[in-house]
Amino acid sequence: MHSIRTKTTLLNAIAIVIAVFVATLIGAITIANLGHNDSEKSLNLLCETGKNNLNYYFKSVSQSIDTVSSIIEDDLKKTDDADFGNHMKRAFSWFQEAAKHTNGALTYYYRIDPNISNNYPTDPDAPGFYWVRENETDTDFVDYGATPITTDTDGSCKWFWDLAPAKNPDKKSVWLSPYITDRFNKYVISYNTPIYKNNTFYGVAGMEIRYLAMGNQINDVTLMKHGYAFIAMGQGNEEEKGKLVYHPHLDLENTLPSEWPAVPEGVKKAIDKYYSSSERNEPIHFEYKYNGVKKHASMLGLSNDMVIVVGIPFAEVNGPWVKLIIQIVIVSTIILVVFVLITVLYTRHLTKPLKDLTIAAEEVNKGNYDVVIKYKGNDEIGVLASTVNNLIDHLEGYIGDLNSLAYADALTSVRSKSAYDIFEREMQVRIDDKNDNPEFAIAFFDCDDLKDINDRYGHDKGDVYLKNSCHLICRIFQHSPIYRIGGDEFVVVLMGEDYQHREKLKKQFIDKSAEICSFAKEPWEHICVAVGIAVYNASIDKNVEDVLVRADHLMYENKRERKSKK
Repeated sequence: MHSIRTKTTLLNAIAIVIAVFVATLIGAITIANLGHNDSEKSLNLLCETGKNNLNYYFKSVSQSIDTVSSIIEDDLKKTDDADFGNHMKRAFSWFQEAAKHTNGALTYYYRIDPNISNNYPTDPDAPGFYWVRENETDTDFVDYGATPITTDTDGSCKWFWDLAPAKNPDKKSVWLSPYITDRFNKYVISYNTPIYKNNTFYGVAGMEIRYLAMGNQINDVTLMKHGYAFIAMGQGNEEEKGKLVYHPHLDLENTLPSEWPAVPEGVKKAIDKYYSSSERNEPIHFEYKYNGVKKHASMLGLSNDMVIVVGIPFAEVNGPWVKLIIQIVIVSTIILVVFVLITVLYTRHLTKPLKDLTIAAEEVNKGNYDVVIKYKGNDEIGVLASTVNNLIDHLEGYIGDLNSLAYADALTSVRSKSAYDIFEREMQVRIDDKNDNPEFAIAFFDCDDLKDINDRYGHDKGDVYLKNSCHLICRIFQHSPIYRIGGDEFVVVLMGEDYQHREKLKKQFIDKSAEICSFAKEPWEHICVAVGIAVYNASIDKNVEDVLVRADHLMYENKRERKSKK
């Protein structure tokens, strides 16, 4: 015996195989996620490495300037007016030594505030100095003379005015964003320190480094084939914020800073998020699009208010894992299709007898008991099919017995009021169907004087009177269903032959009643029944009840007519 349990076990085995496939797919996706995590870690590591290298370079420059500036301020405290020229010579020697040992230094300068230098009109060194390394390969610097200080509104000498007390009351040293030098037209980044003596602003000391010196630090930050780093402004005014500072694939050195492009919107949002966070020690990971290419990226802030961004295209990160997943999906799809076909065929074989059982149950529900389930399998369904066949055989007999009890009048054996209600619902369906035009009539019968007979002679005589009346109705209208719908009321539904001869049958009934009455000796042997027949008319009758009401009215007319003749 092949039980359903065995079949279910087989299906579960198939489900396990499919589950293994799903697990394999999930494993592949997990590997891909690990790949993403690895790429994120690589981006973060490169970003931190690039930041550390740049900050180390920037720090070496700032430390040189800060050291020289500190020595200058200490020397200023010990310098009187007569010795100011010598102070400037000493400052020059300190700066020259520091610049020679600072990688990428292009210029160094010490510019005295005109309010101070004007006090020494005879000292040629009083305004300050500005020395330039004209070529990157040069080891020596050339004296370009003190930079002319005009006003803070003409855009020149930004390095001076940004450190003057009006804009820098906190006496901070600052890195300035890239600009073109006023004197020899080179892109530079400068670090500047304000010089004070006894809280009096004396001037600015600073150093300008080559733009490409910073770029060389960035060019070495690469990942895979198309991953690279770039620098952008992180903080500053709204005009500067988010502007590209260095990009290995763009020639920004030969473009005016005012024309430098802004970073993509995704990078801009990441910059805002980074600087709005209180924790800036860890790289921020994000996504952005550049020239239609979606990229993973990491970002960190630099010590000079810039940010370094390391990005790599999604395709390079996802490529190996996407290829693996595609291979897994193709193989798994083939396996899945095979298993689905097997499952469908097997399930169809398994569920066919259940479907036959369902159809049989639906037919029985409709009242059709002439159904037989043919499944003869040697399993639980086979036993169930045999049992259901036996049940249907017994049920047909039970239903017949129940119907005879439920829809037959106990006294007269004609159909009951419940049976009439069923007829009314079924006929109403036909009336509501526009494609059907049923022909039928309703004959309404009412037995006269039943109450008097019951009261005077007893209910047993009244029952005899009802049975005799019903017997005559059945004899005359022998081709039509007859219903007892009340104590002394009967309804006959006339269709077919009786419908065609309804008036003739009515006359026969009236004549036969009169004949019986002429021979009857006792009141309960009389048949005094009023009758009214109404024909269904689709133009005036909306339902069966309308026909019954008209038949009732005609019956009462007949009753009044008969009483008037007595």
